[in-house]
Amino acid sequence: MTTGTSTALTAGTWVIDPVHSLVGFSVRHLMVSKVRGRFTDFSGKLVINEDGTASAEAEIRVDSVTTDNAQRDAHLRTADFFHAEQHPTATFESTGFRVSGDDFVVDGDFTFHGVTKPVSLEVEFLGVNPGMGNGPVAGFEAKTVVSRRDFGVDIDMPLPDGGGVVVGDKITLTLEVEVGLQS
Repeated sequence: MTTGTSTALTAGTWVIDPVHSLVGFSVRHLMVSKVRGRFTDFSGKLVINEDGTASAEAEIRVDSVTTDNAQRDAHLRTADFFHAEQHPTATFESTGFRVSGDDFVVDGDFTFHGVTKPVSLEVEFLGVNPGMGNGPVAGFEAKTVVSRRDFGVDIDMPLPDGGGVVVGDKITLTLEVEVGLQS
């Protein structure tokens, strides 16, 4: 039986297909639930060199945030949170790749809200497929957890009676990415 996928990426530039990818996040709300959101405008690429080394970079337009709530999305774009007018993009540039069991970790510099910090993305490689006539495609799922305070988003909205805060500090970033090999 053939599955149509392989585990090898060929050398070249693999570009994110935004139609078949997702850049999302989740954060605690009222200390008991999570708010989930995503960005609709992003781009990036993975470059595999002939010697097998790799690099990755991505850019996210932070004003493209959506949590499916217009009032909350408008607030996220303000200086209280993303300050999208002053810091319109978030970027990632890899600094290294390492094997972790059957998967791998991509280390890199993440810039958000005008602050750059190192992050490590836990990445699951989903394989390569011949595609649908436009060349091979590959899939990845990745995640990392960052502190919003580390990136200068230090708004604290305490709940009454010392019951915690409205928005948690830890943000889980999730990427579901399909890339296509550019000819």
